[in-house]
Amino acid sequence: MNMARQTIVLADPAAVAEAAARRLLACVSDVPVAAVCLTGGSSPKLLYELLAAAPWRGRIPWSRVHWFLGDERAVPADDPLSNGRMARDAFLDRCAPPGNIHMISPATAPGDAARAYQTLLEEFGRRQRPGLPLFDLVLLGIGPDGHVASLFPGGAGLAERARWVVEVDRAPIAPFVPRISLTLPCLANTREMLFLATGEAKRDIMRRIFAGENLPATHAHAEHGDTVWLLDAAADPGKAS
Repeated sequence: MNMARQTIVLADPAAVAEAAARRLLACVSDVPVAAVCLTGGSSPKLLYELLAAAPWRGRIPWSRVHWFLGDERAVPADDPLSNGRMARDAFLDRCAPPGNIHMISPATAPGDAARAYQTLLEEFGRRQRPGLPLFDLVLLGIGPDGHVASLFPGGAGLAERARWVVEVDRAPIAPFVPRISLTLPCLANTREMLFLATGEAKRDIMRRIFAGENLPATHAHAEHGDTVWLLDAAADPGKAS
């Protein structure tokens, strides 16, 4: 695994979203069947809205790209807290073929949902991407405590190495609902891992991560390629307070 990271600091969230769109397009353009793992939260919303609008909507090879979730909250699919709903509303339902959208089901218990999603990922990898990493691109945000997906500091799922998907009984930060999350080995099974971090509120946690503190985001790296952090100037940990 390549533990090195590439850090790119841009002017503002709009510039981060544009750069992320360019990297996403590059990742999905050179394979017959592409796979992108999406993140929830506020960090990717500008990117998702960008993908649904011209000119990016006309550039993405939608018929060849499959979309997955890095984590989900155990809430109904139409709940405003649902990561899947946010991605669907922002761009998936308007752009992607329905058969290429692979959401985590909230209709079952978190443990059952985790097992079902692992089976889905395994079958997709075996049938659609033999000899390739599971994903071409994994998008990640960064929580205020350094969590990625729904892997929280000190949580049991953080140490999981055998399973690709785990249930999280209760999140330690709001919203306090059970979650389903891909594990670090599954997230690492990608050609590129792309972190998005914007805003001054992210600067302190970025300093801690880049200093090597034992946090989930510190340990998240792409196994088969590059780990890239796209930051805006406000989130730059090298910027003076």
